[in-house]
Amino acid sequence: MARTRFKSDRGLTARMGLVGFLLAALYLGFGAYLVYASNSIAVGAIIVVALAWGQWYFSDKMALAAMRARVVTPEQAPELHGMIDRLCALADMPKPRVAIADTDLPNAFATGRSPDHAVVCVTTGILRRLDAEELEGVLSHELAHVANRDVAVMTVASALGLLAGFITRWGLYFGGGNRDRGGAPAFIVIWLVSILVYAISFLLTRALSRYRELSADRCGAFLTGKPSALASALTKISGDMARIPSRDLRAAESMNAFFIAPAIRTASLGGLIDSHPPLEKRLEQLARVSAELGRPL
Repeated sequence: MARTRFKSDRGLTARMGLVGFLLAALYLGFGAYLVYASNSIAVGAIIVVALAWGQWYFSDKMALAAMRARVVTPEQAPELHGMIDRLCALADMPKPRVAIADTDLPNAFATGRSPDHAVVCVTTGILRRLDAEELEGVLSHELAHVANRDVAVMTVASALGLLAGFITRWGLYFGGGNRDRGGAPAFIVIWLVSILVYAISFLLTRALSRYRELSADRCGAFLTGKPSALASALTKISGDMARIPSRDLRAAESMNAFFIAPAIRTASLGGLIDSHPPLEKRLEQLARVSAELGRPL
C-alpha cells in the first residue's frame, strides 16, 4: 500500500502477494511446459506477453477509451476537482487525473499502473444521481484503490490470463505442435492444460477482485468518516442499474472488474465467478465500520 492516511489493510496486501505468487508460479510452469512441448507456440507467447505489458503500461488510456471518457480540467469540472483535491489532501496522496464518461450508466472506476499514473473516472449518470456526500464516498472508494495499488495488481493479474486464453482459443490453428513429441495428440494435451490454467487464473483474479472491493469500501469509509454516505451511494447505484437499457449494460460489461458496482451481475457457482461481493455483504461491512466510528448507518 502507498504511504497515505488510508487505513491499512494487511489482508489485501497478503492476498495480492499470494495471488501474485500463485499466478507467477502457475505461468512459469505453464511457460516451461509450452517450451518443452511445442516450439510453434513460442512466437504467440511472445506476442501475448508484449500485449500484456502494453495492457499494464497503457491501462489508463485503454480504460478511458473503452468508456469514451475524457480527462477534464479544474475549469471544466470545478466541483468534482475540488472534491478530489480535498480527499487527496486528507489522504496525503498524489492527485490522479480526473475524467468524465458521458453515459447514463451510474458508475465510477480508477485505473493506472501506479498512484503517479492513475486516473479516477465518473460517469455523468452517477453525477446526476448522487448528492455531494454520496459522491464523496464513491470517490474515496476509488482513491483507496489507487492508494492500495490493487488496480495495478489486478491489471497485471488479468493480463497474465491472456496467454492461456490465447492458447485455448487459437492454439489449435497454429499447427499440431512438435511432431517429434507426439504430434496432434500432444497438442491436444497442451490445449487442455491451457484451459485448466485459464480457469485457475480466472478464479484467483475474481477472488482478489471481490476482496479488493470490500477493502476499498472500508478504507474509503474510514477516510471520510461517513460510511452511511457510501452505503447510500451503493444502494442507489445498484437500484438504478436495473433502469439502464440492456444494450448499454452489455457495452460496459468489459469494465465490470474495475467499476464500483457491476454493470451486469452473473451470480453463479456460489459467487466464485463474481467480480464484486453482494451488495448485502458490502452494506453489512459498512454498518460495522459505522459501529466502530460510533455513528449510526
